[in-house]
Amino acid sequence: MRILLTNDDGIHAEGLEALERIARVLSDDIWIVAPEYEQSGASRALTLSDPVRVRELGPRRFAVTGTPTDCVLLGVNDLIEGARPDLVLSGVNRGANLAEDVTVSGTVAGAIEGMALGVPSIALSQWGFYDGAHGDYATAEAFGPGVVRRLIEIGWPADVVMNVNFPGGSPDDVREVEVTRQGFRDMQIRHAEKRLDLRGRDYYWMGFRPLRSNPPEGTDLRALYDGRISVTPLHIDLTHTPTLHALKGRLGGAPPKA
Repeated sequence: MRILLTNDDGIHAEGLEALERIARVLSDDIWIVAPEYEQSGASRALTLSDPVRVRELGPRRFAVTGTPTDCVLLGVNDLIEGARPDLVLSGVNRGANLAEDVTVSGTVAGAIEGMALGVPSIALSQWGFYDGAHGDYATAEAFGPGVVRRLIEIGWPADVVMNVNFPGGSPDDVREVEVTRQGFRDMQIRHAEKRLDLRGRDYYWMGFRPLRSNPPEGTDLRALYDGRISVTPLHIDLTHTPTLHALKGRLGGAPPKA
């Protein structure tokens, strides 16, 4: 099995090293194409206004001056020699990618680009790095190979990506995997903090507040809060079907006049 690895934390990220160890349990045909610099929050951005440069750091290992989407696009279409990859793994992200955050995640976007190119793709993230505790990727490494292998055995539709989130803490504390739906927080955790630079000018630093919402059972949020591994099938059809059907009965035909 040929596996392409990418991430959004950058080519030198510890999470990418963890992902490579996970992948090598499954295969020895591993290719790595990852951003030269951190691209967290890049979502599905595609670099269109600047040149994208590639550095070959070693056999089957490339750094790209672009986004996770750029990396997967170049990896599948240009950089991997011979057969296309059988699987794209994106991560392991430093921090969870849950709920509405999946729409801005570069980690999830890397997997989505793989899916768009016809390659089964999985995003992997681990919680527990931004709450004041020192974290590592022990839980992802302990359970990642088994979860990925089982997903491959089961299979999933071609227009779906798998979003896997591991809880932080010790692997010994993890007892369950839960297949979940995407949740939605009942509070706003993204914020901009206003600061002052050394020249007396204002600037803003974007970030996240480490606050917990109160999500219902069955969601990715609740599974992580309760120490379970969350596996969420995602797709990019953003159509809200109930509203679609409601509008069809009231809007259509000749355009309404002002």
